[in-house]
Amino acid sequence: MQHYRSDNMDEMAEDYEMGDVEDDMYEEFQGRGLGDSDSDDEEYGSLNGRATDISAAQARKGKDIQGIPWDTLNITRERYRKTRLEQYKNYENVRNSGEASEKDCKQTDKGGMYYEFQRNTRSVKSTILHFQLRNLVCATSKHDVYLMSHYSVLHWSALNGEKYEVMNVSGHIAPCEKHPGSLLEGFSQTQVSTLTVKDNLLVAGGFQGELICKFLDREGISFCCRTTYDDNAITNALEIYDSASGAVHFMSSNNDSGVRDFDMEKFQLCKHFRFQWPVNHTSLSPDAKLVVVVGDDPEGLLVDAHTGKTVHALQGHLDFSFASAWNPDGQTFATGNQDKTCRVWDIRNLSKSVSVLRGNLGAIRSIRFTSDGRFMAMAEPADFVHIFDVRSGYNKRQELDFFGEISGMSFSPDTEALFVGVWDRTYGSLLQYSRLRNYSYFDSLL
Repeated sequence: MQHYRSDNMDEMAEDYEMGDVEDDMYEEFQGRGLGDSDSDDEEYGSLNGRATDISAAQARKGKDIQGIPWDTLNITRERYRKTRLEQYKNYENVRNSGEASEKDCKQTDKGGMYYEFQRNTRSVKSTILHFQLRNLVCATSKHDVYLMSHYSVLHWSALNGEKYEVMNVSGHIAPCEKHPGSLLEGFSQTQVSTLTVKDNLLVAGGFQGELICKFLDREGISFCCRTTYDDNAITNALEIYDSASGAVHFMSSNNDSGVRDFDMEKFQLCKHFRFQWPVNHTSLSPDAKLVVVVGDDPEGLLVDAHTGKTVHALQGHLDFSFASAWNPDGQTFATGNQDKTCRVWDIRNLSKSVSVLRGNLGAIRSIRFTSDGRFMAMAEPADFVHIFDVRSGYNKRQELDFFGEISGMSFSPDTEALFVGVWDRTYGSLLQYSRLRNYSYFDSLL
C-alpha cells in the first residue's frame, strides 16, 4: 500500500471510499438523510448514544437489518442503492483498472442462500484507521468475536450480547514479560492497522511497524517489538499459524517490503524475506510450504515458505492487491485486487487464474474461506460481501447487501457463523449471519 502520514489519512479518505459513504449518508440528499430521523424511539436514537440491536425475528417482519427508517426518509432503499452504485468512487493506483478488468470476469448466479441474517449489534462500533486495510474483525468461535473500536480491542460475546475491552492502546502500553528482542519501554498511542486472533493469541500491528502480542489467558502484554524504523513501516497484515513442530508462529506483512515470521514459543524473529515492493498481504498454505504474497504491484507471487524464493509469478490482476486466502484443500487460493476482482488460482496450473470474480462497488479488500472449504467470502470496501459456493465452481453466490464501510469479516472456525464489521457514524455495528443447513434427511424418518 502507498504510504501516507496519519494526519493525511482523513484527506485521502474524503476523496475515495470511506469519505463517500459519509458524504452520501448525511449530505447528498436534500431534506432528511439516512443519519436523521423524527422518531423518538430508542432504536433510532444512536446520535444520543442509544441504539438497540436488530434481531432475525424483526428482520423477518420487514425491519431493516441496520435499523434505517426508510419509511420516514425522503428516499427509498432501492433509489439510494442505485445512487451508491453510480457514485461510489473506487480507489485505484492504476488508472481505470476496474473498468479494464471487467472483460475477464465470469457471470455468476447471485441467487444462493447459504448464511441468513441473525443479528445486528449496534452497540459495537467497529472502526477503521486506514482506508485500504480491512482486517480488523476476528472470530475465534461462533460466540466470540474480536474487533477494533477506535483505540480499543474489544471482545463481543454472541451468547450474552456483552462486550469488554481486551486492550487499550490510546495511552502507554508495554510488555509485562521479559523476552529477547522485546521492547520493554513499549509504545504510546498506537494506531492499529491490522488485527488477528487465533486460539489464545492476539496480535495487533501498527502504523509505525509496531507489533503487540497478548495471550488471552494471561494478564498484560507478553511481547512488543517494532519490525522496522523505516518511515514506510506500517503493518499491513498478520497471520497466526501452527508450525510443523507445533509451535505457534505469526507472519507479518509490512510496507517496508518485508515479510517476517515470528516464533511465539521463543518470542523470536526466525525468518525475514524481502521483496521488490510493499507487501500488503500474505497467506500461508495449509501444509505450511507455500506463501501467497501480494502488494503494490499487479503481479503477485507464490513463494517457498522456508526460503522465500519465488515458485511462480501470478499474472492477471491490473492493480495493487490487498487480500489473499487459501482454500483448506491446499490446491487453490484466491487474491483480491483494487481492479475490483478476486482471482482464484490452482497450484497445478498457475499460468492463469481459473476464475475471475467481480464485485459491485470497488476493490476486493478481504477474502475468507470456511474451514471446510465449502464457501469463499469476498468483501468490497463497502456495502457488499459475496459468498461463493466453491463446489459450484464459483458459479453461484449469495450477496449480503447493506450500507457502510467494511472493517473486516470472519467466519467462525466451525463455519456456523459469519461476522461483518460495519463502520458508519450512525449505523456502525457488527452484523452476524448463521449458516443455513439442509436437514432434509430427517424427512425420511417421517
